Order: sequence, then structure tokens, then C-alpha cells
Amino acid sequence: MPDSRDLELLIHGHVPIITIETHEESRALDLIINASRKDFLPTFKWTVTDGLQRLDLSLDPQRHVSDPQDGLKHIKSSALQGVYILLDFEPYLQDPVNIRLLKEISMIFDGNKGKLILLSHQLKLPGNLRPLSSRFSLNLPSAKVLEEMIRNEAHKWQTSENKKVRTDRETLDRLIQNLSGLTHRDAKRLIRNAIIDDGAITESDLPEVMQAKYKLLNKDEILSFEFETAHFSELGGMKKLKNWLKQRQSIFTQSAETSQTAHIDTPKGILLLGVQGCGKSLAAKAVAGIWGVPLLRLDFGRLYDKYVGETEKNLRQALQTAEVMSPCVLWIDELEKGISSGNDDQGTSKRLLGSLLTWMAEKSARVFIVATANQIDALPPELIRKGRLDEIFFVDLPDTETRSNIFKIHFDKRDVNYSHIDITQIASTCNGFSGSEIEQTVVSAIYTCHSAKVAINTEVMLREIESTRPLSVVMAEQIQDLREWASERTVPVD
Repeated sequence: MPDSRDLELLIHGHVPIITIETHEESRALDLIINASRKDFLPTFKWTVTDGLQRLDLSLDPQRHVSDPQDGLKHIKSSALQGVYILLDFEPYLQDPVNIRLLKEISMIFDGNKGKLILLSHQLKLPGNLRPLSSRFSLNLPSAKVLEEMIRNEAHKWQTSENKKVRTDRETLDRLIQNLSGLTHRDAKRLIRNAIIDDGAITESDLPEVMQAKYKLLNKDEILSFEFETAHFSELGGMKKLKNWLKQRQSIFTQSAETSQTAHIDTPKGILLLGVQGCGKSLAAKAVAGIWGVPLLRLDFGRLYDKYVGETEKNLRQALQTAEVMSPCVLWIDELEKGISSGNDDQGTSKRLLGSLLTWMAEKSARVFIVATANQIDALPPELIRKGRLDEIFFVDLPDTETRSNIFKIHFDKRDVNYSHIDITQIASTCNGFSGSEIEQTVVSAIYTCHSAKVAINTEVMLREIESTRPLSVVMAEQIQDLREWASERTVPVD
């Protein structure tokens, strides 16, 4: 296995300190023991609870050296050079005495067979120890390893229940794809949960696996997740956008290897520009629905942190999560509010922009960006140029036919019988209304009729429309400027 081979090279190399950051402590310990065993190196484990214990001979722990300094002094004075694993030593790296002891042990071990291995879920070495150290990372399971894990768990279930686990090749491949990016431990747990539920791996297991995977990866809750997006594919209108997406669907949803073999570039993303309340958010959801992939929404408000550098770190973690969740749609809502060309935030926006541009240029994972914006002039040109994104679509105010459909949608949603309402008349009357403004007239009319204890009718709807001042009137100049700019520079969704 690559993990074992890489670790062997480090253990038998000349760097005295090896750091391993992982939540899979048991697996890391097994790898270290196996790598040390080949050259019969003495292997020790230190913990603050049990002290120092020799692992290769299964000896009892020496509890009298459980104090960090006592443990390090014992290692330093011991004539036995071997592999010393210090578990969860991170809190003790703040003590200058411990730092000095680690450095002195490293100088003794330098060029010899002795090794210090610091193993914890989080590690940050002091600056004077970094030149003496090398970092080792456990590989995530490959598709081949994941399939082997699934078969092993299925065999265990079959042995205990005396029944065969049911599945098919397509579902098995999709499960493997959904498990990619998880650790061995987390993948095994999700595989076991999928099997023991009903003794089968079926289509119904996939959303649960994806949701569990998302929760494991998104502990900071910077991204929101939605797997069941199929119903958004039925969104009315937006014919040009739907046709554009369907042309690219097979390339995006097929395996990365297949698209590379065909020498076809994977779709990168789109910008949805438009009037507020006209359905940009629904269009973003429709992309995921049409392609049948999960939807991740990036909230820039959750990215920002008061500490210098943390905001950019949050963005990197969010983008890394999106890559592991691929293939998926990454929806960046109101992009101009998170990234602008202003200078009033100590350069945070510029650094965020730089990080995002770098990721967009270098990403190989199938993450399709859907960015939405209301103000094109607030976005830096290097972000929206062709090459960064594939196309800019404009979501305009709905026409009469679309307004009629929107009224019917919201009446149906609220179980309102509209057979006696003149839909054509009210749709013609509310020219210039956005979809969200049409919805609010329906809501207001329902309240009015409920209070008066009468059935909703055309007259009530007309009064509600008449009393509403849509955004196209309140901000007529700005919206007209936006529509004129978009007419020659963007592709209409309809």
C-alpha cells in the first residue's frame, strides 16, 4: 500500500521528527508498527494517561513517565534508539522545556535510527522544530479500496444474517463515488449503516450517505447542503438556460476519466445576473436538479472572521469540501456582497478574490459554479471574464405568460381555488412585477379575504396589485440601466 511504503521511507530516512495529523489514530498506529517491524525497530507509545509503553513486545506501560517532561527525559537518556510515538502532544508544545527536550532528542536521533512521531488530530510545531521534521498524511481510500471495503462489510453481514446483500453495479459505483473523500473509518461506518438497514444497497441509500458525508466534512457550517434537488428541474420557463445545461449534462456527470479521454473540457460555471426577485435562486437550484447532483450553497457572511487570515482559511475549507462532494453544484449567492473591489476591509475582499480565482483556475474536481448577482458593476472584471466562467445569463422581469404561470404556482401551493379568478387580467395588470412580488400579492390577498371571511377573487387581487409599488417602479432607473447593459452582453434565460 502507498501509505505503508511512504511511511517506511520516512522512518528509515534522516529526518528525526515525523508529524501525523489525523482522526484515525488506530489506523495510523497500525501503519507505524508495521513499518517499524520490517527493520525490527523498537516501537514505543507515550500517552499522558499511561506513560511509555513498548508496542513491539507488548510490555506493560511505564506509568512513572506519564508526565510530558519525564517522558521526554526518559527517551533522551535511554540508550535504546527506536520509534517513539507521542500521542496528543500538541498542548505540551507551548512549554519551552518540552521544546528544548524535543530538539535535543532530535539532534541525538539525527542521522540514526531513532524517530519521534507526533500523532494527533491537530499539530503545529514551534518554528525551531520545523526544520527537523517531516509531515506524513494518511491517504484517503481509493475507489478500489472502497469497493473492497463494501464487499468486506457485505460479507460480514451475510455471515451473521445468512442472507445475501442485494445491489446492482450502477448503484454500487454511485455509492463508491459518494464515499470518495472520506477517511477509512468514516467510509466503513457509512457502508455498514447502508447495509444493515435492509440488507441491500439501493438508490434510497445514496441521499443518506451524501448527507452524512456532508455533515462529516462541513463541521464549520460554512456551506449549506441540499441533495434532493430533482423537483427544481421542473421549473417553468428558462428554456435557453435548460437547453444550455442539457447540452453539457453528460460531460459533467460522467466520470472525470471519460471526459479527459474524450478531450472535452468539463463545464466550469455560470453567472446569473438579474433583477432582484426574478428567480435567480430558483435557477441556481434548477441547475442541480436538471443534472441530478447535490447543491452546496456558499454563504459569504459565514466566511468572514475578525482574525486576520481566518476568512481566507474558511474559504479554502469550503472549496475543499465542495471538491470532496463532487460532482456537485456550488451556488455562490449575491457574489458582489462577498467579493468587491473596495478597500474598506483591510484587503480581505482582495485576498478572497485571489484565493477564489486561483481555485477556479486550478480545480480539477467536477464542481460547477453558479454565481448569482444583482449588480454587475460591483464585480471585478477578472472574475466574470470568459474562461473563468462559461456564460453570463440574464434573468429578466417575467412576461405576461410567465406571470400567469407564477400566479397559478402560488395559488396551487396554498390550495387556493382560482377557477373563478381571471388569471389573464391580473397577469396583464401587474406588468413590471417580479416573481417574488407576485407571490406577495397572493399572500396579501389571502390575508385580506381570510379577515373579511370571503373567497379570494379577481377584484381583491387587482386591489392588492394596485397598492403594490414594484421594484421596477421604485428603482426604475437602476433596473433599466441593468436591463440595457444585459441586452447586448448576456444570454437571456428564456
